[in-house]
Amino acid sequence: MLPNELSNIFRSKQKSYKMVLVLSLIDEYEVNHHNLIFPLNKVAERFLAYYRHRSSIGNPVDAPPQRETSSWNDYTLAQTRTLLKTPIDALSSIFEFNNDQQTITFKSSIMDQLNDKVIQELKEYALNELDSYNNQLTSNEIGAAFSLQNTLTEILNSYLHAKTQTFANHPLGVLFRQTIPEQLRKLPFIDDNYKIQGSIGQGNWANIPWIAIMDKRITGTTQQGQYIVYLFSEDMRNVYLTLAQGVTLPIKEWGRKEAYQYFEQKVTEMRDQLPLESMQKDDNIHLTTSGLGRDYQVSTVAYMRYDQGSIPNDEQLLADLENVMNNYKLYVDSLTQEPVEENEPTFEYEELGPLDPLTVSPRVEQIKAFIEQRGFHYPTGLIENLYLSLKTKPFVILAGVSGTGKTKLVKLFAEALGAIGSNHQFTLIPVRPDWSDPSDLLGYKDLSGAFRPGLLAEVLVDASQPENQHKPYFICLDEMNLARVEYYFSDLLSIIETQEWNNNRIVTSPLINQDSLRSEDQSIYGDLYLPDNVYLIGTVNMDETTHPFSKKVLDRANTIEFNYINLQQYPNDHRAEQQEVIVAENQFLRSEYLQLVDVYRDYSDLVHKTTEKLVKINHILEEIHAQVGFRIRDSICFYMVYNQRFQLLTEDEAFDLQLLQKILPRVQGSSLSVKRVLLQLMQGALGKSLVVNDLIEDASGLYQKWSSSQGEEDARHPQTGRKIAFMLRRLEEDGFTSYWLS
Repeated sequence: MLPNELSNIFRSKQKSYKMVLVLSLIDEYEVNHHNLIFPLNKVAERFLAYYRHRSSIGNPVDAPPQRETSSWNDYTLAQTRTLLKTPIDALSSIFEFNNDQQTITFKSSIMDQLNDKVIQELKEYALNELDSYNNQLTSNEIGAAFSLQNTLTEILNSYLHAKTQTFANHPLGVLFRQTIPEQLRKLPFIDDNYKIQGSIGQGNWANIPWIAIMDKRITGTTQQGQYIVYLFSEDMRNVYLTLAQGVTLPIKEWGRKEAYQYFEQKVTEMRDQLPLESMQKDDNIHLTTSGLGRDYQVSTVAYMRYDQGSIPNDEQLLADLENVMNNYKLYVDSLTQEPVEENEPTFEYEELGPLDPLTVSPRVEQIKAFIEQRGFHYPTGLIENLYLSLKTKPFVILAGVSGTGKTKLVKLFAEALGAIGSNHQFTLIPVRPDWSDPSDLLGYKDLSGAFRPGLLAEVLVDASQPENQHKPYFICLDEMNLARVEYYFSDLLSIIETQEWNNNRIVTSPLINQDSLRSEDQSIYGDLYLPDNVYLIGTVNMDETTHPFSKKVLDRANTIEFNYINLQQYPNDHRAEQQEVIVAENQFLRSEYLQLVDVYRDYSDLVHKTTEKLVKINHILEEIHAQVGFRIRDSICFYMVYNQRFQLLTEDEAFDLQLLQKILPRVQGSSLSVKRVLLQLMQGALGKSLVVNDLIEDASGLYQKWSSSQGEEDARHPQTGRKIAFMLRRLEEDGFTSYWLS
């Protein structure tokens, strides 16, 4: 089994360079008497030879990065040596580059774990990842030879087996999201009015994958409206070509009972209105017995069923699709020529559709590269953690000692996404020690009765404008615990909890009492709420000079601590290619889940697994009355689901961060009960038993081991363990401990 340091090195990949680099090193190792010092020139020769050979036999391959040539045959060895610095930097966690000797070696910590068996496993890992990547390139180049019959047959025959494999970057994802939509758009009876979209799930395999054709004049999302969709049964015995209805938004808006009544009414209406020749007009579509599959069955107007092993030929399949399209066109024409009935739902939607999980990891890597290109370095996993935390809830606290770069991180993260001060998408608000109520943030009425908006209110007004709702806005509350957060921030904390879905946007209750405003102010500030494109990030210093946080604050935020700064991180000795700013749509950051029911159907296994862990932790916290409630349970589950969808961290890494950010900040005190709780939590962090009673009197051996970094080696949750060790030390040496003491 590969060491942990090697098992996830290809988790993020934008090109094939990292895999080919590793394979080139291993080839050099195998022919050069197992020498683990690799001359850059030899590696570059093997690297270039791979791309030249693959190009020469006509296989798809990543094009060279240099603009002056599009052929690997014209690419020089010198250019290749320069190119290799990019994947070497990307793998800096395992490789070291000696600029003087122009050699590559494994880091000493990795070298100690290497043997022929490990290197062979690393080779197989790289080959598998490279094959998967190349399959994507091949799928992208499928052209005129496309066969709908062969494609449907392939899906029915392979999908159940595919579900046992890694979801991220699977070739079936490319087939559903890109290849099939691209080919269907070429059909003569499908024009620019139609949006075509396919899905195998978001972050995890869907039980019922689908391919939808939507007329953009009545819907641009599968969550509502009427459209055509191929639905694959959960057992993969059948695929149904259906005229169907979107179920997600009606159920979310009305509840399942009322939504089902609407679906049934619409089914009856459309069956009476349309010819639906050669289509089944009954309720015998069988996708699954529960969940979203049951919703699909209730909302289906008419269908054609194709059975595994007897899929018709392309001519028949295309004739069937054209028939369904003709019925769909008749229905759309009737809607566009007649007024919409009063009981017709008119939910709004985002044109961009659902966030594609495959795009998230490359974007996060771009953010990291942007920050590093500006000469700043942050601990491994911090940017991924910040992204997941903001995605979970738009309020994050960055905690640490002064001078660790908290405020700079917020500014750089926002800047990497195109949010800067000059376009008003980034605002720094320094907190003053004398703040005692929300007026400093939101505003106040002057003696004449006119409303004087605070900085926060001005940002919210700008972010709420229709033309700006797709842009992310960042507000950095700098040193937010110089004043008591509960005093000046209480209104915002309460408002965050009123989030709800409305027309496919997340809205809150109004922030300002409209009755107290003059008529001329009401039009601007009367309906002011916290929109879903505003992200609040507070920086706090962890020392005795600042105010502590209450559980009301901690429950509503992820608290990210980074005190462990490596001063020996230096700027690269070569200039990286200038990293472009990502002009991000708000969809990239916006929360997609507000209640646990939003994720339970698709991620029930992960929700149960995470909740069972929290139940055990609650039994421990009960001794000091610090148990977590539903709000924290849901928040942690959302964080874990996003992480699984986007494949940014391992499951243990993600849960480690949630323990550190959502559980430990609740623990403080001077009693033996607090110490007992910390020791029991340490057991979970280590993943092995401790003799708690023996450590109650003296735990110095435990935390001294962690202070020398020896405790991290075998810990399941090393960051949590390290923090607990520090808290235990403060308790024994000072008689009191808290997460917030530096």
